[in-house]
Amino acid sequence: MSEKRAASQTAGLSYARESDTLHLQGDWTLPHFAALEAEVRRLQTDLGDATRIDAGALGAIDTAGASLLHQLLGDARLAALAAEDSPLPPERRALLQVVAQALQTTGEPPPRRKRVPVIDTLAALGELMAGGWSHAVSFMGFIGLVLEQSIRILFRPWRWRITSWVAHLDQTTFRAVPIVVLMNFMVGAVVAFLGATILRDFGATIYTVNLVGFAFLREFGVLLAAILVAGRTASAFAAQIGSMRANEEIDAIRAQGLNPMELLVIPRVLALLVGLPILTFIAMLSGLAGGMLVCALVLDIAPRQFMAIIQESIPALHFYLGMSKAPVMAVLIAMIGCAEGFKVQGSAQSVGQHTTMAVVQSIFTVILIDAVAALFFMEMDW
Repeated sequence: MSEKRAASQTAGLSYARESDTLHLQGDWTLPHFAALEAEVRRLQTDLGDATRIDAGALGAIDTAGASLLHQLLGDARLAALAAEDSPLPPERRALLQVVAQALQTTGEPPPRRKRVPVIDTLAALGELMAGGWSHAVSFMGFIGLVLEQSIRILFRPWRWRITSWVAHLDQTTFRAVPIVVLMNFMVGAVVAFLGATILRDFGATIYTVNLVGFAFLREFGVLLAAILVAGRTASAFAAQIGSMRANEEIDAIRAQGLNPMELLVIPRVLALLVGLPILTFIAMLSGLAGGMLVCALVLDIAPRQFMAIIQESIPALHFYLGMSKAPVMAVLIAMIGCAEGFKVQGSAQSVGQHTTMAVVQSIFTVILIDAVAALFFMEMDW
């Protein structure tokens, strides 16, 4: 039994059942897509694996027509049609090869694993621990590079970046004084007010002075200054170095024979190493001033009496312990900001991500150092 389907005047296909041959003819282009798609759907189920393809009358073809041929013939027969022994011109064979590669069918997706909440939680925890360990090792390596370069230039004064150091000292320290003063003054007032409110019930409001002095000389002064610097300066360091890395300026520095550690990192670390103790001292004075104001207005403790109690009741050791934490926090904050800046991959999104990470890690490190130091000082009975 023979069955023929007449082709359209411009493009189409016909299937001769007695010879099991599919005849392609006309232009398989986008203007004929709708008509060709209907014919492809009618014949798609009739074709067997042994069907021969006759493309002798095939005219022009574009990607739309090639996609219909892929839908009709499949990967193997379309690849055979695009082979070198095909009667098609070379440019059409090349087009069919490109479309076949682009539309090549993939295997069945792997079956989805049954989710077990406990296993997923442990896997996520393991990934988090592995990532944290890798980050810690990377940061320790960065610290080693900075220390090595610092030792290299220590006895070479002509390589010291004094101008850069002064500029960063101004940016990280002197311009931060107003916000440090304001924040610690208000916190000192709040601490004094809360202390007065609680100690009034025991008739011991005079000890509010001891509370304010002890808190700011030993803990709050350095902690509040370091947290502010971590949010203000670590983010600035990460954004500045990250932007330079995204713009390939650091690669240009290396191409000129300069060391980015010496040029960018060491001046920032030294500036913060000097600047944070200065800010800590200013924060202590501001906190005491805020507490003094509240004591004068609420408790009728004159400023002269306030300072006399501070001098008599609080040993200078608490001041030294508070100041001793500032250099350690300064070095870690500066190195975290610079290290995150060097991790930027070259996009604005990466700059934002690593700037945020610098702030979070710096604040976490500051609080961790303060807690460890407080426990150590307590055990040493200092």
